[in-house]
Amino acid sequence: MQIEKKDIRALSKDQLREFFVSNGDKAFRGNQVYEWLWNKGAHNFDDMTNVAKATRQMLEENFVINHIRVDQMQKSEDGTVKNAVRLHDGLVVESVLIPTETRTTACVSSQVGCSLDCNFCATARLKRMRNLNPDEIYDQVVAIDNESRLYHNRPLSNIVFMGMGEPLMNYNNVMKAIEKIVSPEGLGMSPKRITVSTSGVPKMIKKLADDEVKFKLAVSLHSAIDEIRSQIMPFSKSFPLADLREALEYWYSHTKSRVTYEYVVWKGINDNKASVDALVKFCKYVPCKVNLIEYNPIDDGEFQQASEESINEYIKALERNDIVVKVRRSRGKDIDAACGQLANKEA
Repeated sequence: MQIEKKDIRALSKDQLREFFVSNGDKAFRGNQVYEWLWNKGAHNFDDMTNVAKATRQMLEENFVINHIRVDQMQKSEDGTVKNAVRLHDGLVVESVLIPTETRTTACVSSQVGCSLDCNFCATARLKRMRNLNPDEIYDQVVAIDNESRLYHNRPLSNIVFMGMGEPLMNYNNVMKAIEKIVSPEGLGMSPKRITVSTSGVPKMIKKLADDEVKFKLAVSLHSAIDEIRSQIMPFSKSFPLADLREALEYWYSHTKSRVTYEYVVWKGINDNKASVDALVKFCKYVPCKVNLIEYNPIDDGEFQQASEESINEYIKALERNDIVVKVRRSRGKDIDAACGQLANKEA
């Protein structure tokens, strides 16, 4: 009977060192292989040119490298690149490269499908198949870094967890992936250039604060009125705004890091004075900034982009109250709409 091989990237560096010692080799061999797996992004064992052929064969007999594959890549006229990423088990997620004049941002997925039920989001129509492993998240970033260098002649500068899935529902794997991304043995990126976006899970926001994370936090808010928010995001009935507010106050008291609110204005849903006033009030609880996001309709249903006049009412009210606000225009309109709001994020 054939023994199923273990994914080698599930092993820590110490476990790799122990594997080599137990097989009669030197511990430093584990360091070499670890560097190939993470820093050099080896896709197979034969890539490891400074490792003896017999050692590579032993690795081949015991392990696999479950590397992602970019199945399909679409390039927009504005430089946006959307990847359909195939995982080792055949499932597919999406990631996006979003360029501006000053930076390039990777928008990555954390789950196949999503656990939540946001009515405006295409991903929510896909049931959650499974969480992504740390290496699958990491690989998306590496692939986009390569595309950034190839198409824009500069390395990746920012990462946003705003793709498929709710990152805080895959907490441990997301944290492990970020650990690898910021490690000098991985990509060596600054955590201040990473933003994790959540739909608002209070308990997990508090856990982020307790874990003293250094990356930034964004919250998909979309309404500061419970009744409207639960219409847009039904799961939020379990996480009322009072609980979210308490969690964000806890976050700020521990991290001193301001929160970004992601906010889409929809016609006939939250394009009214009561919604504007409620957002202004909610923004005063903790230091924050607001990204007003242009919406890409996923069908001809109830969620349609609000008028410029409605968006301007939000801008005027926020600025009048000294709240930083930016309008994020949709990117990559000439390629297929990415799952959820992937293509809309400029970070």
